[in-house]
Amino acid sequence: MPGPVFLRGARVELRPVEKADVEFVQQLVNDPEVWSMLGSHRPKNRKQELEWVESIGDDTDDQFLVCDDGDPVGLVGMHPNETWGTAELGYMVSPEAWGNGYCTDAVRTVSRYAFEERRLHKVVAEAYDHNVGSQRVLEKAGFTLEGTHREEAYVGGEYRDLLHYGLLEDELNRVV
Repeated sequence: MPGPVFLRGARVELRPVEKADVEFVQQLVNDPEVWSMLGSHRPKNRKQELEWVESIGDDTDDQFLVCDDGDPVGLVGMHPNETWGTAELGYMVSPEAWGNGYCTDAVRTVSRYAFEERRLHKVVAEAYDHNVGSQRVLEKAGFTLEGTHREEAYVGGEYRDLLHYGLLEDELNRVV
């Protein structure tokens, strides 16, 4: 059973990532449908994932297990830059859970947390041009496409554009 609920969204609960979640995390990041959208090119073994889980809390990142009624379906996290008042958001959901609104709700919930609890002013996220699902998540959550980094990343054997999205604090409730 995942850790206690830290944040509740409309569809998901966000829980702290625990050692017991390592197997789920490893399966998620090694799923070909997931890692190809992250631009990852190397497999992650259990030891690497355990080290990552154990490092949570050693820095300023906030990492959450995305759950539906206690069952893990993904991960969402933010890396704040408190000097600038911003946070960079990252997320992934298991392909079996795609299309259920979990990711959009997790992005909205973490963004609300960034603004209301962490006193940040802007949340940013990036998506590859071929990751239409991620682009749609950000747009449904109220993010605005702010720019394109042309051929920024080599992913899946070709150079891909990286799309940069942003959400300002006063824009959060316009879509929710």
